[in-house]
Amino acid sequence: LFERRAPGLYHNTAVVLDSDGRLAGTYRKMHIPDDPGYYEKFYFTPGDLGFEPIDTAVGRLGVLVCWDQWYPEAARLMALAGAELLLYPTAIGWDPQDTPDEQARQLEAWIGIQRGHAIANGLPVAVCNRVGLEPDPSGATPGALFWGRSFVCGPQGELVAQAPGDREHLLVARIDRDRTE
Repeated sequence: LFERRAPGLYHNTAVVLDSDGRLAGTYRKMHIPDDPGYYEKFYFTPGDLGFEPIDTAVGRLGVLVCWDQWYPEAARLMALAGAELLLYPTAIGWDPQDTPDEQARQLEAWIGIQRGHAIANGLPVAVCNRVGLEPDPSGATPGALFWGRSFVCGPQGELVAQAPGDREHLLVARIDRDRTE
């Protein structure tokens, strides 16, 4: 969801619905990338709601969006505010022209940083990511190849479940919240 803030500026907003369908809360992405293929600073403005967990029927969710995943302070602030589970909806991939070695390094960094958030904060982490190719509308590059591989890890960073990278997949995982204690 994109909320208009001012002419030409929007917030990238995550909306959380509770199990009964009511709006439980929102989070506005704080870290806005300016990176090849992700020039979001031209149309998004940083969020203004802070790092506040959202209370739901399944617990207090620390929702952080996409680029926020690279910043340990975002995860830490959510944990200190009482989050019981960190969630990272994201859209990340690589340039299909990158070498296989570079693609592997990028993927491992993405998985590693979020497993690190779990370990550092003693919280489970759930990450969802797009899959498939989004062509560059200008035709200047092949576009972005989203790598999928959504995953859930426990509070010690252990992988509980991981989706494939080559197709859409419904990922279901059981999280033992008592392990966080």
